[in-house]
Amino acid sequence: MAEVLVFHHGYGLTAGIREFAGRLEQAGHTVHVPDLYEGHVFDSLEAGMAHAENIGIGTVIARGTAAAEGLPAELVYLGFSLGVLPAQKLAQTRPRAKGALLLEACVPVAEFGGPWPHEVPVQVHGMDADPFFAGEGDLEAARALVGTVADAELFLYPGDSHLFTDSSLPSHDEHCAPQATERILGFLGRVE
Repeated sequence: MAEVLVFHHGYGLTAGIREFAGRLEQAGHTVHVPDLYEGHVFDSLEAGMAHAENIGIGTVIARGTAAAEGLPAELVYLGFSLGVLPAQKLAQTRPRAKGALLLEACVPVAEFGGPWPHEVPVQVHGMDADPFFAGEGDLEAARALVGTVADAELFLYPGDSHLFTDSSLPSHDEHCAPQATERILGFLGRVE
């Protein structure tokens, strides 16, 4: 089974993120879910992102990097939206990464020094009309990544919801979220 380091999105460590991590654990994987906001959970994405900007996006990434210290190097890094930043950084820069799962965000690989390590498989998941993912450059970054990495997949789902995989948020999509979860479990099953 795989060992997975999961990074939450801009709302903070919600019940939906914990539930998702529990689903991975039920499938037999070892899952670590650090709280990058140190106990703060917000009622809106705007408030959560204001908090992230207040403490500094660099601090969020540094907390994610610190969460990996002391864990085995052979991790799969999984990030939801804001959590993609530490997940993608670690997958690109920490030796012996087993894979990356980038949900609803992707940044150009040059952001973390590029290129993507050829031995690290990656999946990117997002909605095709999500104003954040499709409208702010993440989709283009995901397409570029998938176009240059042999073991890379981009999954686009119909809709305009951001954070469609978090069951505790109003943006949750009961049709697309299970598809994403099954694809993620399939990925974890083959990289273990």
